[in-house]
Amino acid sequence: MSTPSTAHARIRRAALPPLTALALTVLGAAVAGPALAHGDTLNVVITGQRAGHVTADVTWENDGDAVEEAVAATVNAVSADGTRTEGPWKLVRDPGRAAGWTTTETLPAGTWTVTVEAGFPSLGRARKEVGVPVADPAPTAGAPTPASPSAPAAPGSSAPPAPSAPPASS
Repeated sequence: MSTPSTAHARIRRAALPPLTALALTVLGAAVAGPALAHGDTLNVVITGQRAGHVTADVTWENDGDAVEEAVAATVNAVSADGTRTEGPWKLVRDPGRAAGWTTTETLPAGTWTVTVEAGFPSLGRARKEVGVPVADPAPTAGAPTPASPSAPAAPGSSAPPAPSAPPASS
C-alpha cells in the first residue's frame, strides 16, 4: 500500500506534462496573438525615396493596419546596369508616417532596383525600380567677387584708389 505522500507525488508527476503543455500553449498564444489578429503576411510597398533614403510602407495584408511592433527587414539595391549594389540595410521607423519605414543610409544618384524583405513579425517582400536624381550642390554664401584693379573704389570704402597710369612723355 502506498503512503499519502507517495500518492500525491504520483498525481503531481502525472499532472505535470498536461500542465506544461497548457502553459506553453497559453504563452504561445500570448506572443503570437497580435500577429494572428492581423493575419500572417506583411504587405510591403516601396513608396520611393526621400533624399536618397529608401521609403516603404509596412502594413498587415489582411486588414491594412500599420505594423506597430518592430519590423526586421532588409533593403538591397542593384543599379540599372547591374554593376553596383548597395545593402543590405535595415529598415527603421519613419516617425512622420504611421506605416512608414525608411533607411538611414542613402542610395547614390541613379536608377536602382530595390528589394525589401521582411522576416518579423511576419514575412513580406517588395521590389520596385527607384530613381535617385543627381542633387545640385547647395549654393554657398561665397565671398564677393573682387573688383577689377582698374575699377574705382566704392564710396565710403577704406581701400585706396587704384593707381593711374603715369603720364606719357613727349
